[in-house]
Amino acid sequence: MELHEALSQISEIRRQMARTAVFRGYRSATAAFSGCAAILTAVTQSILLPEPHMHVSTFLVFWLVAALLGVAAAASEMIVRCVKSNSPLQKELTIQAAEQFVPSLAAGALLTLVMVLYAHEETWLLPGFWAILFSLGVFASRRVLPGAVTVVAGYYMLAGLVAIAETDPKTAFSPWTMALIFAPGQFLAAFVLWWTLEREHGRS
Repeated sequence: MELHEALSQISEIRRQMARTAVFRGYRSATAAFSGCAAILTAVTQSILLPEPHMHVSTFLVFWLVAALLGVAAAASEMIVRCVKSNSPLQKELTIQAAEQFVPSLAAGALLTLVMVLYAHEETWLLPGFWAILFSLGVFASRRVLPGAVTVVAGYYMLAGLVAIAETDPKTAFSPWTMALIFAPGQFLAAFVLWWTLEREHGRS
């Protein structure tokens, strides 16, 4: 019985430490990579899809691929670091980080599906909605990330609101609407991660 209580206390201490520790699994390089992916996608779309508002499904495919590349890069970095680490705390932090951000990604995917199937005429709002949902994911992740990521979350919230207010069914599907939302946002995230986590600590 005493052994069981001791193990429970150790587990609780580990959870408390995970709540107050800073997660270092997100890296500036992967954030910058997703920003570059946004620019590359915009250039590719501008060449291959000159009238995106006439081919919304193709527009969505372009940016779904870009999003998957960014998520895959971040997830791969997190998994590799988690596997290499012998620290149970690092693994706990990785799980917490995923739990906090994944709901916003899932909400974005489900919202996109529902709007394509049942509100196709309003799909031009998606770029703004995506930015707002990404903002909520970053806000949720503040518990395990440096406080400066609030700037990134605020940027995405503002960018999403501006996109909804200032675009229309034609301009919303412009490749540069997406690029101007997500490329600066990811480069800003890369800078914040480098400045707060990597500048003095290196790639520890």
